[in-house]
Amino acid sequence: MKTQVLLTFFLLFSFMGNAQVLEDKVFADHILSVRMFPNGGEVENQLNAPVISLTDSKSLVVWFDDVSYDPELYTAKLVHCDSDWKKSGLRDTDFSLSFNEFTLMDYAYSVNTRMPYIRYSFIVPRVSKSGNYLLKVYKNRDENAVIFTKRFMVIENSAAVAAQVVPPTQAEDRRTLQQINVSVNYSNLEVIDPQAQIKVVIRQNQRWDNAKVLLTPTFLNQNSKLIRYEPFEGESTFRAGNEFRFIDLRFIRATGVNVASVKVEESLVVADARVDVPRPIGAYVQYLDLNGQYVIQTNDRPGGDPEVESEYVYTTFYLNDVPGKNIKLMGGLSQWGKAPEATMVYDSKKRMYATSLLLKQGWYDYQFAYVNGDGTYDFESLEGSHFQTENEYEVFVYYRGLGSRYDQLVGYVYLQPNKRRL
Repeated sequence: MKTQVLLTFFLLFSFMGNAQVLEDKVFADHILSVRMFPNGGEVENQLNAPVISLTDSKSLVVWFDDVSYDPELYTAKLVHCDSDWKKSGLRDTDFSLSFNEFTLMDYAYSVNTRMPYIRYSFIVPRVSKSGNYLLKVYKNRDENAVIFTKRFMVIENSAAVAAQVVPPTQAEDRRTLQQINVSVNYSNLEVIDPQAQIKVVIRQNQRWDNAKVLLTPTFLNQNSKLIRYEPFEGESTFRAGNEFRFIDLRFIRATGVNVASVKVEESLVVADARVDVPRPIGAYVQYLDLNGQYVIQTNDRPGGDPEVESEYVYTTFYLNDVPGKNIKLMGGLSQWGKAPEATMVYDSKKRMYATSLLLKQGWYDYQFAYVNGDGTYDFESLEGSHFQTENEYEVFVYYRGLGSRYDQLVGYVYLQPNKRRL
């Protein structure tokens, strides 16, 4: 009996371990401005999703800051994941081209900044298998001392994928929703049961919390090896939302756009954003934004390196709304609501919500959202939703071969119709 209980506990523990969903997260409060994107010299590269091909000559790069005087011993490791972001059945040797433990050696000290920090840079190693990956960075070679994790995707382009943004099928939603129709040609894959072996995932503006998973096609032709997903019940529709609010923190000697005040102190720069108000109704207004992302830039030191010469600004955001609400500051600046500072706190004296974050000089997009009882976010009640809103979408096509131990990422499409970036 005792043996059976121990065996049951072991199986339950193993199942719980394997079922853990791995996600983007910063675990240490001294680690700031974590970014991963395709390596390149242009500032705009910082806005691109961490997606790379198995055969691509480019690599992904990770940049982050450690608010510290002395460098630490940081180590990176790759974890292969299935399409649901749970650890796959692959061993390290199945996908890693070298020993899967990498010391971060490239770092630089900040230059003449009020808050000292060390900027780390790391080129993500190449791998031999496609799919979802998690980069785990930890301290002193102790895998339990994780400072942050970051997701990225490696594609192999074995399936031909097409997608488009269209008005939703339901007429009453055409003013506020956007639908993504997808078609997949899998003639280069060995597919016996398309519905069981192929999965399509769509995400909006590099968010995972509202990603859509398409499992049931609306059209399937096994002779031509073609699948189409054009759902009638909203399975591939997204709230179109509104263009993002933004704040320009590229200046500390002057107030940038949507900055109410800046105070330069001996050891810190403090800024207040202009007070925001809800905008659930009203006409759609078109302007340029970064779809919730941010870029690091400084206009105070032209010609310098903004990565090590930019100041950190202690920035407070305000929202004028009634008390008693659970409100989050959303966007890349708050890890899409995961950072503790994302929670807005009501100030009874000022009669508004506020939260403060340490932000490196640059241009930041953001929005506000109510938190629903089930943990999902309601953007529309605070930001409105308009079909004309410019969003970016990504379509990921996963394939599981018969007897395979992992999900291959065989197709990818990036959609940004009516592209309008700063």
